[in-house]
Amino acid sequence: MAPPAGAAGGGGGGGGGGGQRREQPQGGFGLTGIIRIAVFWYFASKFFAPKKPADPSILMSNLFHKGESLDMWLYLTEQERFSDFGNEGALVWHEANIPYAVWGPESTRTLSFNYTPSDVLKNNGSFYVHVFFARSGFPPDPNDPEYQRLNAFGRSQPIVVFLPKSKADKKRRLLGSSEEAEVVRQTPEITEDDKDEGPVEWVPYWKPNVTINLVDDFTRYPHNAVPPNIAPYLNVEPSTGNYFPTIFFNEFWLLRDKLIAINETVAELPLNLEVGPISMTKWQIFMQIEQSFQVHRSYGSMLEGEGDELKRVFLEGNPYLLVITMVVSLFHSVFDFLAFKNDIQFWNKNKSMEGLSAKSVVVNFLCQLIIFLYLLDNDTSWMILASSGVGCCIEFWKIGKAMRIEIDRSGKIPMLRFRDRESYAGNKTKEYDDLAMKYLSYVLFFLVICSSIYSLMYERHKSWYSWILSSLTSCVYMFGFITMCPQLFINYKLKSVAHLPWRQMTYKFLNTIIDDLFAFVIKMPTLHRLSVFRDDVIFLIYLYQRWIYPVDRSRVNEFGFGGEDQPPPTTPQVTEGDSSASSTTSANDKKTN
Repeated sequence: MAPPAGAAGGGGGGGGGGGQRREQPQGGFGLTGIIRIAVFWYFASKFFAPKKPADPSILMSNLFHKGESLDMWLYLTEQERFSDFGNEGALVWHEANIPYAVWGPESTRTLSFNYTPSDVLKNNGSFYVHVFFARSGFPPDPNDPEYQRLNAFGRSQPIVVFLPKSKADKKRRLLGSSEEAEVVRQTPEITEDDKDEGPVEWVPYWKPNVTINLVDDFTRYPHNAVPPNIAPYLNVEPSTGNYFPTIFFNEFWLLRDKLIAINETVAELPLNLEVGPISMTKWQIFMQIEQSFQVHRSYGSMLEGEGDELKRVFLEGNPYLLVITMVVSLFHSVFDFLAFKNDIQFWNKNKSMEGLSAKSVVVNFLCQLIIFLYLLDNDTSWMILASSGVGCCIEFWKIGKAMRIEIDRSGKIPMLRFRDRESYAGNKTKEYDDLAMKYLSYVLFFLVICSSIYSLMYERHKSWYSWILSSLTSCVYMFGFITMCPQLFINYKLKSVAHLPWRQMTYKFLNTIIDDLFAFVIKMPTLHRLSVFRDDVIFLIYLYQRWIYPVDRSRVNEFGFGGEDQPPPTTPQVTEGDSSASSTTSANDKKTN
């Protein structure tokens, strides 16, 4: 587009001048071209030019050297700021000649004792630990004549944390008296997710373990380019611009259930102190994990206690067993996805309900709906709720594939009506399905009623609605395998299994085997462990039926097609005088027989 513009501009002047103006845009040496080259050169020098090394004189460095001997003083007081270095009662621990950033038994020191709390501490008082380090031979007290500012550093940390009081359990005996319900409220089971409409009451908790780590960091940071995740913890000395060693109060492995509630009845509080080095990488990993937990909790994708449960797995688990569990969990997720994908494909392509239990599809939807309502009633994470809700919608979609869903507008309120498909009602499948569900429903209703009565008499619930949901959910988990039995009965009566989605069932069976492994590895209720093995029995019966019932080409396969739907192969016409054709036909008949 440049040459026409130049030609148009040259038409206003003389002949020679116009020719020169036409040549400048073509050669690219005009003012616009020079500006473009300058802009390109500027950005190229910014992004592609090698960075000049920073001047060593303007870099921050550690004021202490590796292996330097340090002395430590640890004080316990009720004041947030500490300056009373002469108080011998506040000094609970003094260590000398601790090598800085040196790994070995001599660099890690421990101390354990029982602390007697004061009356102020018992009545919602605050409490702090103050730790100071100094080069060996130098005091940490600024008022000492031998004190030097560049030789001592310290940090304070609260040893008492205030957390919301665990709410009293709202559950009660629905058939009990009001006095019995009140006693239950006074001795509740502590639940983390209970919410109260009243004001939040804060309770002080004592940290029984205090781990003090000196970060092994000798990085030279530019003054204006300190990494944002390190800058809040960097203790910079103003006069020199250099930084002191970073003191890190390591509370990563301090779980919530290890905290001790402080009240007037507490006589002694245990305190385990430890001081030692920590690598820069490990320190960063701890901070990144804690920040990740906070982000997940803020978005609602992680409950308050789930982070502690994850840490507990690493604290109490065998490392080899953890690796095996992670690998097996990965396979479990893959098989879950494949089973889900093949289940959708099967029902999306299925054209016939012959040999399939339509009532089992409806019962599965009701089970998924009960589980979703139960999770919703118990303040579950929104990610688990979303997963359960999607599964509930998919089960309802499968009902539309198994049955005809119509909207009846004859009444005042439109109603959904479910009608059987012709391929289901026009053969023996519906008869066998009704017969199997009839007898199984007697067993299922009897178990549900007995379980619900037991739960009502011996367990506590928030309301009658909560009792109904919890009873139904317990029955779904305990007796859910019964919904798989009608299909077994239909297979037995039809003497065929060609109509089943075997690919999807294979992935589910593999997941059941993985669940068997988890049943021995992970702590779980005995009833849940037994339910895993009950699923194994059902799947083994399915495999036995597949072995004893050969595939009949007259029945539909898993995609709704039968072998008879395909056109038969053309056979040549055999004449009486053609002996070769007759012998070929005879041989084929023998093979067929």
